[in-house]
Amino acid sequence: MTTTLPLAAVVLAGGASRRMGRDKATLVFDGPDGPTTMVERVVSIVTARCAPVFVIAAPGQALPDVPAQIVRDEVRGVGPLLATGRGLREAAEAGLEHAFVCAVDMPELTTDLIETLTGPAERLGADVVLPWDGRDHYLAGIYRTALFTTVAELVAAGERSMRALVDSVDTQRIVMPEQRALTNVNTAADLELEAPPRLG
Repeated sequence: MTTTLPLAAVVLAGGASRRMGRDKATLVFDGPDGPTTMVERVVSIVTARCAPVFVIAAPGQALPDVPAQIVRDEVRGVGPLLATGRGLREAAEAGLEHAFVCAVDMPELTTDLIETLTGPAERLGADVVLPWDGRDHYLAGIYRTALFTTVAELVAAGERSMRALVDSVDTQRIVMPEQRALTNVNTAADLELEAPPRLG
């Protein structure tokens, strides 16, 4: 069911990506409309449901032009919690109360998945709504933007993990089957699996 809940998007694009061995954001993905970078692909998906869209990038990270606001992390390589807080703060300052937070390495993400989480976020009034398919997907959930203050407190206390945030606030988990929309591309082999088969 489609909801009218206003929703920003925060795309985390500045991760070090040790397993991939290179920046994932500019990795080329063979999508349904032809080759595109991961960041272009994910931004194109979230912009169909969310506005404004914030891409959180590392200092000096080169990115293609995307229809989103690029926000630079002050520090490289400190994990997703700080970057999430930065994005939530930007979304809050833009006047949004909720934001869909996702990783840049989810080329099979769908607006249907976002909408599945938006309904409970609107009805339940939780701080965080996450998909759960046997594990938590911290970087594919809806977060109250006011949580940027909680993130700042956690970071100041030395926390770096998303688990620290979701364990400290009202988090609702939505049980769903394993699906391609929640798949992260962590290695070159994963990327091969994600690419659609070519005909001819």
